[in-house]
Amino acid sequence: MLTLIQDHPLAIGACLLILDLLIWRTLPDSQKPLRIFARLLAFVLFSWVLISAGMSPLQPAPWVDDVARNLLATVLEIFWWLFAARTLTVVLGLILISRSGHTGRLLQDVMGAVIFLIAIVAAAAYVMQLPVKGLLATSGAMAIIVGLALQSTLSDVFSGIVLNTTKPYQIDDLISIDGTEGRVTDIDWRATRLLTSNGSMAVIPNSVAAKAKILNFSRPSNIHGVSISVVVPTQVRPRRVLDALEKALQGTSALLTVPKPKASIKATTLESTEYEASGFVASMDQKGSVRNHLFDLAHRHLEASGVVWNADFATRPWTRQRGVLEDVKIFRSLSTDEKDQLAQNMTPIEYAADQVILGVGESAEYLLVIGTGVVSASVHNGSELVEAGRMGPGEVLGAEHFVEGDTSNVEFRTLTSCILFRIEKEAVRSCLDERSEVKTALTKLHRFRQQASQSLLLQKPAAIKKAGFLDWLQRKV
Repeated sequence: MLTLIQDHPLAIGACLLILDLLIWRTLPDSQKPLRIFARLLAFVLFSWVLISAGMSPLQPAPWVDDVARNLLATVLEIFWWLFAARTLTVVLGLILISRSGHTGRLLQDVMGAVIFLIAIVAAAAYVMQLPVKGLLATSGAMAIIVGLALQSTLSDVFSGIVLNTTKPYQIDDLISIDGTEGRVTDIDWRATRLLTSNGSMAVIPNSVAAKAKILNFSRPSNIHGVSISVVVPTQVRPRRVLDALEKALQGTSALLTVPKPKASIKATTLESTEYEASGFVASMDQKGSVRNHLFDLAHRHLEASGVVWNADFATRPWTRQRGVLEDVKIFRSLSTDEKDQLAQNMTPIEYAADQVILGVGESAEYLLVIGTGVVSASVHNGSELVEAGRMGPGEVLGAEHFVEGDTSNVEFRTLTSCILFRIEKEAVRSCLDERSEVKTALTKLHRFRQQASQSLLLQKPAAIKKAGFLDWLQRKV
């Protein structure tokens, strides 16, 4: 075997290089540890072939008299340095990516370039016996020239290193860089790529990102801010608007209680005042739906408090009962005269905060329409009450009595001070008999609430895993 290696070192060395290239191309990326192991094994065998043939990468080729053999040996020794640089690069890359994730790729590229540069200088010094000092001096001068020519590119590279070290954002984070908002899809040595909301790709140079104002909407991962702004004429008293916005914030259970949601005045002019209602949600995916819901709740509560934007609507000689009927979905099929007549049978009732309107098992022989305030609906789950949802202006209570003649299986309790309008049994029955659309809408509403209550009760709480010292030790190891 040694004789074969000594007689044909070039052929065996070339075969090992080709075999390494084929293995690296054949094995899939999912088996990266196996690919690196194969490369390490090929490098060890290649080194063994060189040493067994009497060659050393730290010395020139030993066959000075045989020009052809000496040239081939020199080529093999130069390839050894490049092979060593490539092997070291992929091993360091595996370590960096396993610890730093995708952000370690940029550092891997920079370190790979440095390692290959060192390998080329070492091959020139040890194998080819070139004057390294002169080469380094020449390369230094060339580096200055190239550095001046590629100043912006080098700025992107070093800015990319800073971004990957400080990690203001990572892959899949939703961020905004100087007003450009999108999800991070890639961070390389030159630029950061964002996928914007309209599906386009934004490429931002790392040097720009390092100097720009960065907003990371994905950090922290368990709390995300959501806010809405409304503009109201200055003539409207601020306290009325703030009360309505605070009720809108209380009208959704998706907002976290800590930090506490708040409503405040954002800006004011002679003509209008801008108000902001803000809170926090636990998941980034909730921001859009919660924000849309807050806008709807804010409009309903502001309208319930007497703040309207539609001039035609404001000039209508309607009572508060008549105005509420416009927001009640089950009565949308009624004509204007029918709504006027029904509004005359609506009696206002005031409730203080934290007061039970309708308890579980109680029978309501009337329909209640929320005029102002927030009402919480809770269902029994064993021995405790679980909140199923929150209701605001325009929503109705007591539908189950008129659909199935049954008692309530939900407890309705006020979260804020409320005004509800009671529609007596006779007026509701007359409306149901005359209008089948109203009965159909009321039936759909009742079934929807039943399904929502049942799905809530069927949800099982996540199992709590017991963690002890051994479990902690396993996670650390």
